[in-house]
Amino acid sequence: MNHLSRLILVALALIGFATAGFAQQPARDLFGTVSRPTGGPATPIGGYARGCIAGAVQLATDGPGWQAMRLSRDRRWGAPELVDYIGALAQSAAQDGWPGILVGDMGQARGGPARSGHASHQIGLDVDIWLQPMPDHTLSAREREDLSAISVLRKGSREIDPNRFGEPERLLLYRAAQLPGVARIFVAPGIKRSLCAIAWHDRSFLRKIRPWYGHDDHFHVRLSCPAGAAACRDQDPAPQGDGCGEELDYWFTDAPYKPSTSPPSPPLTLADLPKACAAVIGAQ
Repeated sequence: MNHLSRLILVALALIGFATAGFAQQPARDLFGTVSRPTGGPATPIGGYARGCIAGAVQLATDGPGWQAMRLSRDRRWGAPELVDYIGALAQSAAQDGWPGILVGDMGQARGGPARSGHASHQIGLDVDIWLQPMPDHTLSAREREDLSAISVLRKGSREIDPNRFGEPERLLLYRAAQLPGVARIFVAPGIKRSLCAIAWHDRSFLRKIRPWYGHDDHFHVRLSCPAGAAACRDQDPAPQGDGCGEELDYWFTDAPYKPSTSPPSPPLTLADLPKACAAVIGAQ
């Protein structure tokens, strides 16, 4: 019996407990209070915005070419593949002279919805990387809380500020997209447009760079489900092409930014997540 099968059996055993109201609690209140991962092998369960992870590992506070930010959030957890990716990106970017990366949110100790911030980052395969280079000293705990990521857009504009986003930042994103396992990288539309304007020898990496709301002071890397992770649900593949045509032009109209007239969705409950997540949150 594999680890996932055991999780499902434990989840089924917890159904009686869950139906007593546990399953209807906001999942963010359950997962947001757990500071330890489960034991066992890393097992991403469900989708990026509706799932959890068993056996998560924690990124070190500092490593060769990176420093983690916002330590008080305790969101430095993820699949081993994500931790390995961060180290690989730091090493790759150093070849272009990038002095090191500042790592923002990954996920919680058992994944799942967070009490604040992201709707995704739930299965240990998402990480935010700041668009500012790492300082030349080890940041104090206070600096990691007080320093803010800086927008690379012109104030009041959707276009990049060339004084804040130039060749070093473009090469960092190129390196980030070229590493194995990357499914998507979310950036502000102006950043995508800046990348599209470059005469890259190979433009295939641009398919992975996707415009999205916010993401003007960091980029969000999403890895594909690891091989053999049967309970992990990949996002649909990105559309074919470099994404530099009409679909990007849309982001420079007012249409994407019109206020929604729909009522906000209620928070996800434990019952909304895959059944195995009941075992993940209930594990000692």
